[in-house]
Amino acid sequence: MSAADEVGVAIRRCGTDDAAALAAVSAATFMETYAGLLGSADILAHCALHFTAERYAAALSDDGYAFWLAEAVPGGAPVGFAMLSPPDLPSVRTFGDDVELKRIYLLHRFHGGGHGATLMGVAVEEARRRGAGRLLLGVYKKNPRALAFYGRQGFEPIGDRLFRVGDTDYEDAVLAKAL
Repeated sequence: MSAADEVGVAIRRCGTDDAAALAAVSAATFMETYAGLLGSADILAHCALHFTAERYAAALSDDGYAFWLAEAVPGGAPVGFAMLSPPDLPSVRTFGDDVELKRIYLLHRFHGGGHGATLMGVAVEEARRRGAGRLLLGVYKKNPRALAFYGRQGFEPIGDRLFRVGDTDYEDAVLAKAL
């Protein structure tokens, strides 16, 4: 039994007071995922710019966004989250009813327990509730675990994009799931 098996995970819709938790788990999961793959300076600059409580507070107050937090049980520590947003993928053709899965992060310790699929399920459900025809996302092309997960969830490639992390552009695949 792994340490993650001893800890449960609860997933709930975020409120406006969850900005600090989102910022913390964003930075932790991003560093955990990309340390050794991307340059340290790029990772730190990206986290400092994009994963701030202030940025999350602004998004939490915008009806175009939706968030769910995965929390360890017991204790309530944030271990992952999902974030929907209006599409921001200028390298591919988008439609008015598209929604982007901007982020879906889960600490590695909690991979393999179905929690990622549960986060994806609530995001898909919300996208359908909003009338979306497709759910879109961008994923680093050199992240085979994420690419395999998205493939199992029914996503297919529709294009590519450059994604800036710090001072470096990295190649992402843009994927879509018909809803």
